[in-house]
Amino acid sequence: MYYIAPGLPTDIHIFTQKTGQNNQNYIHLIITKKNKMTERREFIKNSLLGATGITIGGMGFSAKSYASIIGSNDRINLAVIGIRNQGLVHINNWCDIKESHNVIVKTICDADEQLFESRSNTIYEKTGQRPVTEWDMLKVYEDKDIDAVSIVTPNHWHALATIWACQAGKHVYVEKPVSHNIWEGRKMIDAARKYDRIMQVGLNNRSSANVIEAIKFLHEGGIGDLFMARALCFKARDSYGIANDSEPPATLHYDRWLGPAPWRPYNAKRGHYCWHWYWDTGNGDTGNTGPHQLDIARWGLQKNEHPVSIYSTGGLYGFRTEGAKPGEETPGKPVYGDVETYGHDKTSQETPNTQNAVFKYRDGTIIEFEERGRYTNHEGSEGQEVGNLFFGSEGWLEIYGSNWNAFRRREKEPFAGSKMVKTTQKGNHFTNFIDAIRAGKKEILHSDIREGFYSSALPLLANISYRLEREVKFMGEYEKFANDQEADTMLTRRYRHPYVVPENV
Repeated sequence: MYYIAPGLPTDIHIFTQKTGQNNQNYIHLIITKKNKMTERREFIKNSLLGATGITIGGMGFSAKSYASIIGSNDRINLAVIGIRNQGLVHINNWCDIKESHNVIVKTICDADEQLFESRSNTIYEKTGQRPVTEWDMLKVYEDKDIDAVSIVTPNHWHALATIWACQAGKHVYVEKPVSHNIWEGRKMIDAARKYDRIMQVGLNNRSSANVIEAIKFLHEGGIGDLFMARALCFKARDSYGIANDSEPPATLHYDRWLGPAPWRPYNAKRGHYCWHWYWDTGNGDTGNTGPHQLDIARWGLQKNEHPVSIYSTGGLYGFRTEGAKPGEETPGKPVYGDVETYGHDKTSQETPNTQNAVFKYRDGTIIEFEERGRYTNHEGSEGQEVGNLFFGSEGWLEIYGSNWNAFRRREKEPFAGSKMVKTTQKGNHFTNFIDAIRAGKKEILHSDIREGFYSSALPLLANISYRLEREVKFMGEYEKFANDQEADTMLTRRYRHPYVVPENV
C-alpha cells in the first residue's frame, strides 16, 4: 500500500507491505518523491534488501513488477542503438519531447564510432546534455539507468538486439521490418511477453490522425465491403555502384556490425545504408518502404492473420550489365543515407528494384504490392508514389502520406476525405511509446510488436516467393509452408556465433 501520510509534507509518501506468516507483520518505508526514477527505484530496492533484509520476492514483488515502477513524474532514460539516417530521426524525436514527456537520450550506440561527435553535438544543442557514447550494445544493456532503447540498426540486427534488450529489462522501440526473417520475429513477440516489456514498432502511420480517420471510415463501411487493397512503393533509385573488398574503416567495429550475418570481407557497397540491397543484411525496398504501406493495407482490411498464398515476381532492371569504360563512369551523386549513386551504371545489388506480390487470404480478400524502382507513372488522383488504394463494393479510397480521399462508384470527385491538414504533434508515435511505458499497458500502443510482426511478415513472405520463383502456400497457424521444405528453410537463417537468436528467449 502506498499513501500520503497525514501531517507529513505531500512529497513524503509511506510504503506499507504486509509480510511474514499470515501477513501479521508490517514494514513501513518513508519515500520522498524524486525527479529521477533511478533514485526512487534504488531507494525502494536498497531499503527492502538492506534495512529489512527481505528479498523483493518475499515482499510480493516479481522481477517484472519491480522493473515496471515508473511514475508519471519520473524521467525515462533512453539509449538509441544505431545512429545513422533513421537513427538521427529517432534522436531528434526523443529530444523534441524531452520537456513534455521527461525523456532524455542518455546513451547513443553504434558499431561505427564515426558519428559519435556529430550526434552528441545534436543532443547537446537540443537538450543541454551530452550523451554517453558506446559501440558495444551489451554494455548499454548493462546500464541499469537505461529504461528503454530505440533499435535503429540494419534489419539483420533487429531481432537479437531486441531480445537482448528484453532480457536486460529494457522496453523497446524497434524499426520496421521488425525482423530479418519470420522465425526471429516470432521470437521477438515471445521475448516481449516473457519479460513483460513494452515493444513498439516504427510503423508510424498508426499514429497519424488522418490515417486513423481513413481506416475508421473503411471499417465503418465507407466504400462498402472491401475485397482488395493495393500498396504502392514507387521510388526511382539509381545504381549504388560496385566496389572491391577492402579493409573496414578504423572507426568501424566490423565483426559487431556484421553480427548474425555470415562472415564476408568488408565491402563499402554492402555497408552503410547499402546493406538494404543484399539478402544477408536487408530485404530490398519491399522490406524497406514496403512495410509501411503493407501495414496500412492489412490494417484497413482487418486481416489479423497471415495470408494463405503468396506469389511474387520481378527483377533488377534499368542498369548496365557491364562496367562503364574508364572515363565514362557516371559521377557520384550524394543521396539519403550518406552514400552516392551512379545513374544506371552497373551495380552489385542483389535485391530486386521492380517487384510485384499478391497475398491472398482465407476468405479470398487480396492485398497487392508493387515496387517500381525505376522511372514510372503514378497511381491515384494525387499521383501517388508511395501510398495505398482500397477497393470496395461501393467505391474506392486512396491514402497518400497523411491524407486521404474516398470516391463513390464511377464518380471523379471525392465524396469524403481529410481536410488536407497534416498532423502537427511532434513525436506522436514516440510519445505513444512513452505513454505506454508509464501506464504499463501494451494495449495502448499504436503498433505493438504483434501488429508489427504480421505486417513485416508480408514483405518477408513475398521475398521468399520471389527468390524461389514460384507461388508458396502458407499455413499461418503453424507459421510453416504447406509441404514445402525448401521454402521452410527460408523462414530462418544460419546464425554466426556468438550472434545467435535463441530458440528459448
